Formats: sequence, structure tokens, C-alpha cells
Amino acid sequence: MSMVKLTIDGREVFARKDSTILHAAKSAGIRIPTLCFHERMKPLGSCGICVVEIDENPKPVSSCSTPVAEAMSVITKSDRLLSIRQDSLKALLVNHPLDCPICDKAGECQLQDLVYEHGITNVEMQPPTSKFTSAYSTTFLKSWPERCILCLRCVTACNELQAHGALNVTEGPDGKLISYDSDKCVSCGECIQVCPVGALLEKKSKIRWRPWEVKKVRTTCPYCGVGCQLWLHVKDGRILRASGVEDGEPNKGRLCVKGRYGFDFIHSEERLKTPLIRENGGFREASWDEALDLVANRFKQIISESGPDAIAGVSSSRSINEDSYQMQKLLRAVIGTNNVDNCART
Repeated sequence: MSMVKLTIDGREVFARKDSTILHAAKSAGIRIPTLCFHERMKPLGSCGICVVEIDENPKPVSSCSTPVAEAMSVITKSDRLLSIRQDSLKALLVNHPLDCPICDKAGECQLQDLVYEHGITNVEMQPPTSKFTSAYSTTFLKSWPERCILCLRCVTACNELQAHGALNVTEGPDGKLISYDSDKCVSCGECIQVCPVGALLEKKSKIRWRPWEVKKVRTTCPYCGVGCQLWLHVKDGRILRASGVEDGEPNKGRLCVKGRYGFDFIHSEERLKTPLIRENGGFREASWDEALDLVANRFKQIISESGPDAIAGVSSSRSINEDSYQMQKLLRAVIGTNNVDNCART
């Protein structure tokens, strides 16, 4: 791909010919504030925050959707741009309840951060209007219609990333509305993942928390062999929620309903906490050393009596590839059999 040279805030920047001003600036370490833009989706251009000035163009343009050009000159910071961004944010706040003290998103809300960054301290208030046909709720998620800023991230993610088509934009008496189709919603939570404000929230956990109270632990989803990367949000040793790692391979932030919500078993009182050995028609607790020695000795006995092919191993698709590799290596190199299978084959 050919490259072009442009100037951003007085700095020479080289960028791919097919990239946008926003991506060119980001690659050069120059920050342009955004709200509706998301790396995993096509530019939406609905918020008016990422505006920049180019050359002698009398009207600012959206950096997220404007392609770069050879010898282009871009300005990302000016009094004019600050005023435009402030006006865009104030327009959002007019119909957005200022309930930050009780909003679950407080502390990680992009709108809140931008309002603070741009020095907005007061807005002429009026009764907020609902931007949804009605509040929506499933087992795992709940909408707060009055907090919606119509950035359209959720609609785009549902239709383009997940291909469910459960969210759509419709025309209401006062403008655009976001509507839900409960028959198509599978509660995957992708809309929550991309929502920049508190309009879509999880209701999985009964415990309330603030972002600064939570420790994020990166791990691999255990439900299949794909290896999706996720963040576990942990408070006082308990997992409160799981979210996708946006730049993590292979899922790039996406999770299925099991990966996002299926963590209850971790804190279940019915989980085994120690190995059990069957004796006299029942089970007794044992140490790991005792249990492993018992298994090893039984393997040796079976091989001695009936040969290695009397043993077989079946790998679970919930295991990561490395675990499955080690399992088949144990069967082939140590026990001496090729009786190896995987549950996904059937």
C-alpha cells in the first residue's frame, strides 16, 4: 500500500493512502478526542467530537471518516475546534441526566471524561426525552433509555459485528430512536461492551461497585478451545463481571454469552475443593499426591496386564490447545498408545 505525507499540528506524518486522519494521527501519537468512534467498527460520524481543520477548508471535518491526502495540512487543536466540541457535548447533555453519582458507569464513562476534559461546568437543563421506544431488559442486561446519546455504537455492533439484528434505528416523533427486537436478542452483551455511557448495563452481579474498587485480571475463556481473551473484574476476591479484551486475539473484544456471563460456577459451593477417592461405595477426601499416585499406579497396572492400547484419552474442547497437546503427548510418548480423541470430532 502506497504512503502519503501530511502535516498534523505542524508535524510531518506518513500514513497509508487508505487511512483516515484519525488513524494517521493515532499512529503518530497525536490524540484526537472521540466518542462514537470504535476501532472495531466503521466510522459512524454521529457525535461531532473528532472534528479537525484541514488546509483552507472553511468547515471542519470529522477525522474518523475523512481520508488522508498527499500534502494535507491538519489542525487538531484550536479555539474554534474547542468551541465546536464543547457545543456538541452540551447538546448531548441537554437531554442526558446528570446522575453521575449513582450511575454504574461513573469513573469509566467516556462522555463524563470528555465533559471534564473540555471544561464544561454547566448546561441549560430541560426534562430529558427518552430515546428508546421503551426500556429493555433481559436476564443479563438492562437499558437506561434516558442516558442514551444516540452514538449508534450498539446498533452497529449488533448488526455488523454480531449479525443478530436485534437493535435498529427508527424514526420517532422527536427524531431517531433505538428499538429492540427481543426475538433476535441473544444477550451476547456486545452492546454493553461498546456502549460509552451508562445506557446499557449488566445486571448479572448483585454486588454494586465502582471501577476504582475493581482489579482487572486478564485470562483465557475456558468454555471452548478458541482461546478468547477476557478481563475478569474482581472485587474482594469475587468475580463481578467479564469483558472482552479489545486488542486481544483472537476475539478482539467479542465474547459469546457463555464467555461473558458463565462465571457463576467459580464461586459455587458445590465445586470440588480437594481430590476424592472412591472407597467402600463412597468417596473420601485425599491429597493431590495420594490421588495422582493412585492414578499413576492404576495406569501401570493396566498397561502391565492388558497393554498400552487398553488406555485411551479424550480431550475436551474446553481445554486450550496447549493442554490438548500435552494430553496427547502423555498418551503417545509416556503410555505408548495412539488412542487419542477429542469431543469436538463427533
